[in-house]
Amino acid sequence: MSHFVSAPQTVRRLLAGGALIGLLAAGAALAAQDGAAAPPDFQSNGVGWIATSNDYINPPAGPRPVTYDPAYPYVPNGRGEQPTFRVADVHNPNLKPWASEQMKKENEAVLGGKIAFTARSSCMPAGVPDFLMFIVEPIYFIQTPKEVLMVYAGNQETRHVYMNVAHSPNPKSSWYGESVGHYEGNTLIVDTIGMNAKTYVDNYRTPHSEKLHVVERWKLIDGGRTLEASFTAEDPDTFNQPWSAIQRYRRVQQGPLDEQVCAENNAAMFDYGIPQAGKPDF
Repeated sequence: MSHFVSAPQTVRRLLAGGALIGLLAAGAALAAQDGAAAPPDFQSNGVGWIATSNDYINPPAGPRPVTYDPAYPYVPNGRGEQPTFRVADVHNPNLKPWASEQMKKENEAVLGGKIAFTARSSCMPAGVPDFLMFIVEPIYFIQTPKEVLMVYAGNQETRHVYMNVAHSPNPKSSWYGESVGHYEGNTLIVDTIGMNAKTYVDNYRTPHSEKLHVVERWKLIDGGRTLEASFTAEDPDTFNQPWSAIQRYRRVQQGPLDEQVCAENNAAMFDYGIPQAGKPDF
């Protein structure tokens, strides 16, 4: 049995103390400073945000994200058809040859009967921008003047966005990299660098290098009922041009954020590559 819980100490303390909802409500009262307009409020009243798309939404123009191979259409659960695993379109013209070749090998493995696992199914950190592909469970926001936390409820996968500061000169690579942010009117801008190359940028197992640079724009639309996250990803070692995509979230009213364990006996049915803890981490 594997117990792989990635909640950082900050979130664990909030969960243990039952203080998360109180903090969310208190955050709604963040006042404008020095006469500036109040920032957009993504957190009040215990609200959560559930992703509405299984894959990225295409941008209005420009290079598009990788999608499925037309010869092997992706069919998700709940469509009244036999679900399928994702088989990537390796002929996307924006892919560098090495990335296309790696993805071709992944496709061959899937077509040969292996599991096409995603970050969520294998209980691994998603990185950025693949964090936007966490579905089913809601994302919560904790907004303070110095930091914004994005907490995916599925297993408390947490991103830290440090507000109104510059990037470190040489950030050490990590699963989620270094994210710095600021508000522009009704939009939260998040700039992320310093990610390791252990993650994919999407559910089609599209790789990236440590040069990956992602800029996200989070804003409320549709009268506050929808949260839209658009982003641009740039990685000169992997992609010929920067590319963009969109994810949208629907507002849901949730109770307290419950602690969940992702990898509870999952390996008994399928091998999704779930990490195994050799010793306790506490």
